[in-house]
Amino acid sequence: MPLPAQPAPHARARRRVTHALLLACAVAVLAIPAGCGRGEDGEAGEPRTSAGEEHQAAPPVLPAGAGEEPETTVEWERPQLEIDPDQAGALRVRAAEALEAGELLDPESGAVALYLALAGQLPEDAAVAEGLERSVDALAARVEAELAALDADPSALQRAQQAGAALRELRPDDPQAAQLLEGIEQARRSHHESAQGERALAAGGAPLEGPIPAEAHFRRALELRPDDARALQGLAAVESALIRSAEQAADADEYEQAGQWLDRAAEVRPEATTVEEARRRLAGHRGARVRQLRDDGIAALSRDDGIALAQRELETLLRIAHPGDTAATELRERIELATHYGLFRPGQSFTEALRNGGRGPEMVVIPHGTFHMGAPAGESGSSDAERPVREVRFDRGLAVSRTEVTVGEFRRFITATGYRARAVRRGYSVVYDERSGNMVRRSGVDWSSDYLGERADDRQPVVHVSAQDAAAYADWLAEQTGEAYRLPSEAEFEYMLRAGSPARFPWGEGPPPPGSGNFTGGGDRSPGGREWRNAFDGYDDGAWGPAPVGSYAANAFGLHDIAGNVSEWVADCWHDSYRRAPADGRAWINPGCRDQVVRGGSWASSPAQTRSAWRLGSPTTTTNARVGFRVVRGI
Repeated sequence: MPLPAQPAPHARARRRVTHALLLACAVAVLAIPAGCGRGEDGEAGEPRTSAGEEHQAAPPVLPAGAGEEPETTVEWERPQLEIDPDQAGALRVRAAEALEAGELLDPESGAVALYLALAGQLPEDAAVAEGLERSVDALAARVEAELAALDADPSALQRAQQAGAALRELRPDDPQAAQLLEGIEQARRSHHESAQGERALAAGGAPLEGPIPAEAHFRRALELRPDDARALQGLAAVESALIRSAEQAADADEYEQAGQWLDRAAEVRPEATTVEEARRRLAGHRGARVRQLRDDGIAALSRDDGIALAQRELETLLRIAHPGDTAATELRERIELATHYGLFRPGQSFTEALRNGGRGPEMVVIPHGTFHMGAPAGESGSSDAERPVREVRFDRGLAVSRTEVTVGEFRRFITATGYRARAVRRGYSVVYDERSGNMVRRSGVDWSSDYLGERADDRQPVVHVSAQDAAAYADWLAEQTGEAYRLPSEAEFEYMLRAGSPARFPWGEGPPPPGSGNFTGGGDRSPGGREWRNAFDGYDDGAWGPAPVGSYAANAFGLHDIAGNVSEWVADCWHDSYRRAPADGRAWINPGCRDQVVRGGSWASSPAQTRSAWRLGSPTTTTNARVGFRVVRGI
């Protein structure tokens, strides 16, 4: 298929500007500074890879148009202009002007077309023959010039092909033309290899082990056309991708792997200094990271949950620091000292003054310890969401509200702040309907309502609150007391619920002991005489719906209603298993998550939902008569 006629000078200029911009973009890719892709705070723009997780090759950054290449073959059709012999003189002038202007290949107004038409009418005219020869010479010169310009302007290859196609037809036996045509073919094949390399780099990056397909393509391009700028630029892009992978590995604290990436990068362009500069940057990065971990660990010791955090910092520091680094020794000594000091003792209860008057909820200190979180395979009523079972260790005790947050306590927050809870803003919540025996949506129900939608007593656990409402209350307590109040993590909740019991239920096996909590019992009756279809045989707690907090016996940690009464929001985002969950029991949070975890049985939960390992994911906006919350505070 014939290609379009030679573009006008202004079109060619635009094309050259475009390719200049692409080339500038590509050069910018090769000049990525250390820490490229970080935000203003200096943290990497991508999440850190967990310790031990294999780091993947960084995706390459290529300029727009990478992977494109000219057509394999370009044909030229000899123009067939019909001219009036009486206009030969005028055509001579137009042909000479076109030749002078460099307008050679337009099939109607180009110098080649005009001189060919004149030669057909005036075969013996020496001036016409000379003009045609000069036009073909100009084609050859254009091919040579475009090939020379190819490194600065990749689109020059297409123009060289257009001129070369005409030159092939007009001088089929000319050795000089044949040499130029061979140069075009070499350039085309070289650019084809470079395009293949760019596509390979975009598709698969530059791996740490094994051959790099993109590199092979670029080297074949250089064999065809030594010093080809596009191929050299491609090799630099391969090197840049490897260096970028090294930087990302360093951002993930994988410095040994970062060194392997740099060793790989050094093989691509041994003569370049880029890799050595990157080594110096990453060495500085490593030293700064070691100092940061030490300083962060020491600073963390002044926080409520600081020991666990400082120990995590120490673990990372020991993994990335050189043996014998004094920063690791210093941080270890500070942690060991801090571990033996605290203001509280297990089982101690306390309340804290609020800035605007009154006291916060009663808190009880539970001991530190280790437990196995989740349900073992084969546990009746369990699901894969409760697995794999994993050991979680708490190195410091935790203060937990002795009961669920009450309506009265939540009212104090609402009165002090004017906060508008989710159900208030939405205008409804979900309540128990005695007539149908189902949970139904009802207008005008909010945090001040009970499970039926009636006004709740202040000693009732607050329900009809969303996860955001619960977190807002905890934040208010933190602001009022100056202490780190928050929702418990899922691991903390199961630890405090089990209170040392590894059994299916917090109390062991079988029905709950009398008076141990508000659960669905076979002896429970609703105000209208309804019974539970799925309940603990023989158990009767005397309540249908939530009971006032503290109505039943406390567990081994001194906490009331942790396994029953109402289910409770925890801080974790919902994940469908514990794979890759934090090993230290902290909340597993993904920014912007829409589903959060609910733990613990409620007055309306089946026996299977009262198990210690039971968990549920629910939209953070959920409000109903079965879910409340309690707060914790680090010590």
